Order: sequence, then structure tokens, then C-alpha cells
Amino acid sequence: MRKWLPLLAVSLSTLMLLIDITIVSIAAPALARDLHASFGALQWTVDLYVLVLAAMLMAAGSLSDRAGHRRVFVAGLVVFAAASLACGLAPNVGALIAARGVQGLGAAAMYATNAALLGRAYQGRDRSFAFGVWGAANGAAAAAGPILGGLLTEHVGWRSIFLVNLPVAAAALLLARVVPGERSTRPAGRPDLPGIASFTAAATLLVYGLIRAGDAGWRDRLTIGALVAGALAVLAFVLVERGRREPMLDLSLFRRPAFSVLMFGAAALTASAFAGLVFVSVWAQSVLHLDAMDAGLVLAPMSLVAFVVAGAGGRLLHAVPARLSIGVGLLLIAAGDALGLLVGPGSGWPAVVPALAVIGVGVGLSTPVLASATLAAVPAERAGMASGASNTFRQMGYALALPVFASVLAAGAGDVLGGGVSAAGFAEGLDRIFGIGAAIALAGGIAVLALLRTTTDVRESADPGRTTAAPEPERIGS
Repeated sequence: MRKWLPLLAVSLSTLMLLIDITIVSIAAPALARDLHASFGALQWTVDLYVLVLAAMLMAAGSLSDRAGHRRVFVAGLVVFAAASLACGLAPNVGALIAARGVQGLGAAAMYATNAALLGRAYQGRDRSFAFGVWGAANGAAAAAGPILGGLLTEHVGWRSIFLVNLPVAAAALLLARVVPGERSTRPAGRPDLPGIASFTAAATLLVYGLIRAGDAGWRDRLTIGALVAGALAVLAFVLVERGRREPMLDLSLFRRPAFSVLMFGAAALTASAFAGLVFVSVWAQSVLHLDAMDAGLVLAPMSLVAFVVAGAGGRLLHAVPARLSIGVGLLLIAAGDALGLLVGPGSGWPAVVPALAVIGVGVGLSTPVLASATLAAVPAERAGMASGASNTFRQMGYALALPVFASVLAAGAGDVLGGGVSAAGFAEGLDRIFGIGAAIALAGGIAVLALLRTTTDVRESADPGRTTAAPEPERIGS
């Protein structure tokens, strides 16, 4: 039993930090009434958390390679818990938004080190099982957020959605004591501040530009200016990283086809499987008039299926090539999104259950193997950097897809949060969202199946703890 305590610590932190991405959306009406917040301010309580999380993941991963993965993980837990307390006690929406940004910083430190900690704690089939459970925690968190948010908001109050993190974080801190410690694998050095600044600017400007496009249109000058500035910031980031001796992201990793396609697969997975869930929840509340708790339960099939498939698949798929687990998983997500096209103006909540269940199978198959295959595709001393990069691409996939989907939906659905919602327009918007998601997942699945070498084996790619030597180049598609 004791040997599974590190897995429990990592899984608790993952559930906690990922649930906080979606949990606020369910509590938004109560939060707005209490803090007299505008809808724009409420958007930033979600967006700022995701942006800081995505922007700081690679920096946290790179730092953990120097300072030690467990040390950075514990520091992240402490920061996240303190920020959660500040969120729960926030006197106004400005204080809440600021605390959410700090929460994102703590979340980045935890998430960037999760895979490396599991890789050090477990070997062989135990490692496959551990990554399966961790992958299930990733999949379950997206759907559990609305369910937990509805339950706590209705029966306790909106502040409880943040305060509930305190006992969970305390438990994870106690469990972290049994996580194997390690010396830093790289010499200490200064953090890559230019890289952090340019990447943060790029992520913020691109997401802001996409959000602005949904409100003001694609021809709006501020929209165009933000997107152009974001593109320039991406170019600046590339130039900065190429010129640094110790970069936040070693761009030479992208010369390995395996690493490049896994980054694309990570972004495609979250964009196609998770970014549309918030709109399914809004559809359930605005069109079907379900309460917050029932709307959250509509999403439950995806989380349950993902948990079962990922947990069981960790052992059953131990000898299956990684390209098949990830590629077929993405193709199943595409199939699930395609089933979502059956939702029409007169559909009830059962119409989305088959789609969510099939998506859950795809998430359960691909998520745990994606994380471990990424670590196997890089040298051992880049484990934290690779883990941070993978998680960054996942969060950026979500962050960039969300405003695009919102723009697509708003074009025909009317006032989706008010009384002017159009059932027919909403159904059409959902169809477009599912269609875009299916296309993204299909592209990701085909890319993985085509570009990951057939010799890439889960027995190697799912063994992220192989820290004594780098993976053999010819077996990771480099």
C-alpha cells in the first residue's frame, strides 16, 4: 500500500489543479451576484488561471531539472493552497482575479513535475499502471469540475469551491514526504527570464485576440493588433531561445519527429476533447434549463469512461506500441465529436451521452501514454522540460480552442447566458464546435500514426523513469 502513496499525492494535485480550470464556470452566477462582477471580469477568473498555468509550465519544468522535481512540486502545493485561501476570502472580483493568477503559478509548479515524479517512483508494469491512473485523473478532472462546482455552489456557497482545496493540498503535502527524493540533474543557473516573458506575452496576446474576436469581430483593430503582436511575440520567443545556453525550452528537441508530433497530439487532445465541454454545460443550463448540479452530471459519462479505460489500460496496453494507443485514442475522440453532430434543436441531454462516452474512451487510451512517451522521446536530463512542454501544449490547446469555440457558438445562439438564447442556433453552434473538434482530433490521430515510428513501444515509451540514460534515438523516431 505504501508504494502507491506517491501516486496518490500526484493524482490529488492533478485533480485539484485541473478541476480549478472549469469549476468557476458553474459558480459564476452566484459569484457575480455576491461580488457585483461583470461578465468580462468573470471571464478573467478563468482565463488568467489558464494563461499563467500554460505560460509557466515550461519554466517550472526547466527549474525542476535544476532544483529537484519534488522540491518544486512541494513549493507549488504551498503556493496553490495559499492562493486558494485568498480566492475563498476575496472581498472583490479584482482580488479574486489576482489570486487566481497566483493559483496558476502554483498549479504550473505541480503539473510540470507530475510525470517526472511518477517516473522516478515506479518501474515496469507498476509504472504503466501509475501513468494510467494519473491519466485518468487528467481525464476525470475536466468533467468533475462542473459536477463538484454545482454541488458545492448549491449546498455550501461559491467560496467553498476554492476553500475545498485546502484539505486536499494538506493531504498531498503529507503524502509528498514519501515521494522519492533526488538530486538536481543539472547545475543551478539563472531562470530564463527573457524566454518566460516572451512566451507569456505570446500566450496572453493570442488568447486575448481570440476572445476579442468573439466580441468585436475579426476586423476589429484591437483584435488584429493583439493577434499580430502575439505572432511577433512567438517569433521573439523562438529567437530568444535559440540564442540562450540554458533555454526554458530547448528548440532542438523539435528536431526529433517523435517529440514534435507528440506536442501536436497533446494540443489536439485537449482542444478536441475538453474545450467543448463548457459549451455542453451551458447548453444543458440555457436550453434544457437544468440546474448546475444536473448540468454537471450530464458530463459524467466522459469522466467515468476515461477513468476506467485509463486505469485498466495502464496494464493491459503495456506491450502495445505507443503510436497505436495515442493515435487510435485521438481517432476515437474524433469519432466521439462526430457523434456530437447528432445534437439538434429538439434534443435532450441523452443525445450527447454516446459522444461523451466515445470521447472518454479516446481520452483514456491516449492521455497516460502521451505523457510517458514524451519523456521517453528526450534525454533524461530534459525530463522536467519535456514534461512542462507537453503540459504547456495541452493547456494552450484548451486555451486557444475555447475562445474560437465561443466565437463560433455566439454567431447564431444569441445571448447564451441570458433569456435570448436560440435553441436552433445553439444546436447549430454545438454542431460546428463538434465538427471542428473532430477535424482537430482526426489530424492529430493521423499525424501520430504516420510520424511515430512503428518500433516505438510502450514498454520503452511508457517507461519515463529510465533516467540513467537517454532513450535510443532509433526507437523514438529521432
